Amino acid sequence: MHRRLFLRTSSGLIATGLLANFGFSADGAPPAKVISRPPALPADKVQAIVTQAHRSLDGVKRLVEETPLLVNASWDWGGGDFETPLQAAAHIGRPEIADFLLAHQARPDLHAAAMLGQLETIKAAFATDPKAHEIPGPHGFTLLHCAKAGGAKAKPIYDWLLAQGVPEIFQRPLSFIWPAGTAP
Repeated sequence: MHRRLFLRTSSGLIATGLLANFGFSADGAPPAKVISRPPALPADKVQAIVTQAHRSLDGVKRLVEETPLLVNASWDWGGGDFETPLQAAAHIGRPEIADFLLAHQARPDLHAAAMLGQLETIKAAFATDPKAHEIPGPHGFTLLHCAKAGGAKAKPIYDWLLAQGVPEIFQRPLSFIWPAGTAP
């Protein structure tokens, strides 16, 4: 056997054997990792917390006490209209519910920041994306809507948004985010 062919063949066989010992396939692909995850949150509890976040701090507290991970759950009302408990509190104007959820590790949300009067957060979002006001919240509610829902505490945001030329649109159809002809 030619020396180069021998070296190439034997090194390939050795490498393949070594890779196999570490769980790699002959093509060098890493082994597929099997990640053990807990089961999905029960749909009835997800819907319940989002519903309660529209109206009842006590209901939200009870559900979070039972299942803490619900603070970041998201309900699909249909057609991709997703909503978290924090977003529900934001468009309804329930700062006490939003504050509770944030204190329990809910992921911050731009619409909630508008309702809570967090002007620096809104300014930072606009510095990154001057069209941040076009990002629809659940049910198509706008940042302007959430700022209005926040009342006196969020009035500086409402005024700032208008000063930036944001149109007085409080809700957009969710089809606004889908290119023409692609809405479900």
